[in-house]
This record gives sequence, C-alpha cells and structure tokens, in this order.
Amino acid sequence: MKAIGFIGYSNTGKTTLIEKLIPLLRARGLSVSAIKNAHHGFDMDRPGKDSYRYREAGAGQVLIATGERWALLTETPAQPAPLDALLAELAPCDLVIIEGFKSEGQIPRIEVRRTTNTEPPLYPHDPNVVAIAADHAVDTRLPVLNLNDPATIVAFVTAHLEL
Repeated sequence: MKAIGFIGYSNTGKTTLIEKLIPLLRARGLSVSAIKNAHHGFDMDRPGKDSYRYREAGAGQVLIATGERWALLTETPAQPAPLDALLAELAPCDLVIIEGFKSEGQIPRIEVRRTTNTEPPLYPHDPNVVAIAADHAVDTRLPVLNLNDPATIVAFVTAHLEL
C-alpha cells in the first residue's frame, strides 16, 4: 500500500482538505483508506453500551459489528500504537491518507499552511515533506500547491506516488 501524510498545525484545514481529496481519488478508481492521529482522547463508545462495558471490565480489544460496518477498539494504555502497526491493521488498498503522525514513519508528507499560521514551518526540519499545500506563496524549493485546488493536489499525489 502506498501512503501520503498531511501534517500541519491545528486549524490549518487538514481534515477539510482530505475530505475533498478522497472523492477525487475514488473518482480515479483508487481505493482509499485513512488514518487520523487524534491528540486528544476520544471514545467511540458511550457509557452504558455493551462494548463500553466490556472495555471497562478489562477487555483489551472489543470488536463491534453491524450489517454495514465493524470497528475494532484496542486498548493501548502502555504506549500509543506506532504508525507502522496501524498501517498493518488496514485492509489492502491503493492509498492510505494519514493525517498527523508528523514525527513517525518515513512516508512522504504534504505540509498544510495558511496565512493565519504563526508557527514556524515544519518542512525545513522534516526530509519527508515533499510539497506544501498553502493559501499563500511560500519561499521554498519544494512544490507549493494551492490549498484551495484539491484537483491539483490529487494530481500531485498520484504522480508523486505513481498511482
């Protein structure tokens, strides 16, 4: 499976961009999966639900299945699961889009930047950044892609990854 990462600071529009890229990639006939690194704790379960009760009772994994989808919840209290382990959990597909995990793995990454960013850029310190998606000009030797033109970003990704 090939993978591309999207990194950047909070509120730069990474999720919104990825949400626009997925249907364009699917329209090209590609199967796409996604991994999102959530910095804040999250819970798909709600107190009182059976799966929640199983985890609270100490189950290390709980698989929830319906007729339309299934989800595997895995407890990792000792340490977060590394990106490579998460990638290994996915079914085969043409492309995995990864949001976050900016310091893990050797996957190519696109840094998302907006004029409202006051934080320093990440790309000078990350050799895995292959392009910048921005809503403004960026002084770099890397390709700078128009953040508001998802079709151009899809063209770059598919060419760069030879999809």
